[in-house]
Amino acid sequence: MRFRYLKDPLFLFCVALYFANRWVIKPYFPNSFSRDHLNDLICIPFWVPIMLWGMCLTGLRKHDGPPSASEIIIPLLIWSWVFEAYLPFTKAFKGIAISDYKDVIAYTVGACIASGIWRFHYRERRRDEAKKVIKLWR
Repeated sequence: MRFRYLKDPLFLFCVALYFANRWVIKPYFPNSFSRDHLNDLICIPFWVPIMLWGMCLTGLRKHDGPPSASEIIIPLLIWSWVFEAYLPFTKAFKGIAISDYKDVIAYTVGACIASGIWRFHYRERRRDEAKKVIKLWR
């Protein structure tokens, strides 16, 4: 089954969770997790579908399947390095961005959860479609 990009259920959940965190959870139910790590946890399942959609539009992505391991790991590594190892130490972001290894852990946990959800969600649908085709042939 083809990946749904900006209509993917996990992506849409992360978009809703981001806005809920920004407008409801942080202001009315403040806690250190929602303030410091929730956005990091949803970073990969939020941004990877956008990135893959852009790659699809420009012809850089040659298939419409769910994100492969490399399509998850490469952004995880690049974004972790940029946001936690590079930007906090540049002049422009000094004092604005703070390097925190816990953010990298949150990115990684979010990537692992997203990968599992995408594999399960799109695998089940492929099985259902295969069963329908087999029934048609009988």
